[in-house]
Amino acid sequence: MKSFAPVERFVQDVSSRNLKPGYLFVGDEGFFRRTCRDTVIKHLIPEGLRDFSLYDFDLESSEIVEVLDRARTPSLMASFQVFFVRGVKALYGRGKHDAEFAAIADYVRNPNPDALLILIADHISIPADLRRMEMTDKERYERIRETLGEYLTIIEFARVEEGEAIKWLDETAALHSAKIESDAARELVDSLGSDMMMISNELEKLLLYVGEKKRITLGDVETMVLAAKQRTLYELTDALSSHNRGKALEILDAMLTAGDGDEAAIGHLYMLARTFRQMLVIQERNVRDTRALYQALWQGFRIPPFAAEDVIRQARRYKSRRELTRAIRLISRADAALRTNPPSKRLVLENLILDLAAEPKQLAPAWQQESLLTSL
Repeated sequence: MKSFAPVERFVQDVSSRNLKPGYLFVGDEGFFRRTCRDTVIKHLIPEGLRDFSLYDFDLESSEIVEVLDRARTPSLMASFQVFFVRGVKALYGRGKHDAEFAAIADYVRNPNPDALLILIADHISIPADLRRMEMTDKERYERIRETLGEYLTIIEFARVEEGEAIKWLDETAALHSAKIESDAARELVDSLGSDMMMISNELEKLLLYVGEKKRITLGDVETMVLAAKQRTLYELTDALSSHNRGKALEILDAMLTAGDGDEAAIGHLYMLARTFRQMLVIQERNVRDTRALYQALWQGFRIPPFAAEDVIRQARRYKSRRELTRAIRLISRADAALRTNPPSKRLVLENLILDLAAEPKQLAPAWQQESLLTSL
């Protein structure tokens, strides 16, 4: 599968110990990053020596020269060391960074054979279809290719196409001697927007749920994934559209307390943005009933039947296109804030909920909001 190929090459390098001097992970697909990290731990770090072998740095708070010095220095406690370095965006901030790039180039020319250096550029989003890549991300990626790409082996973490995600579900279920029905796999991928981290987490729960039955049906997906998560989501959008801040914060707290907590923050934002985009289409096409709803929303962008009437009602509470595009813009800003690894993801979400539930004030002119539908 195309999206999985770069990760498979890295896994092969690690498992065979045919390592390059350094790697650069580019992309914000957390599933692939987790897969690569788990592979490194499995094959390169002896059990019980993780505290002496595995190091995490962030260039927002550490200098790359400091990291490289640590990588050059042999450990007295471990035969092999791995350095994960986040915050690559800091190397492209204001000021000159020639000395830092030169230090990386110098290390790669003479690396420590008993250390693995991995830089992480997760501030770039790579869509499954590269033609739909945002211009800002394109420019950032080109700069990385022209600089760090000269010294480090780039591993792309692109978003996964729907068909590949469904195939992955089939293959992974089979590894557990289970079967996921085609309509169940399609519904799971569609409802989670092909987000592989969320898909993999939900598959794990579904496998436990079906147990000895070893067969995942559409009903199982609706029960375990959609009914629980989406009903709560639509309760949240109901509170937001009613401008009920207290209730909205209570629902958010319940969402974060259950499941994966703060780690699912970006997934919550994705679903919230998707619902507001659906409401925008409903408003623009003047949808008044469920029959018209399924004509207005295309395949892969539809609302589950149990929530259709609720979302139509919520959409009609917004009096103008500007109110909905304002909400989408606020979610976009929160998404950008979460991807900068803030001290508190919960605080970012709580501030967003307070803004979304507030009574709308004077809004920006409509011409400033035209690009929002394609930005999320």
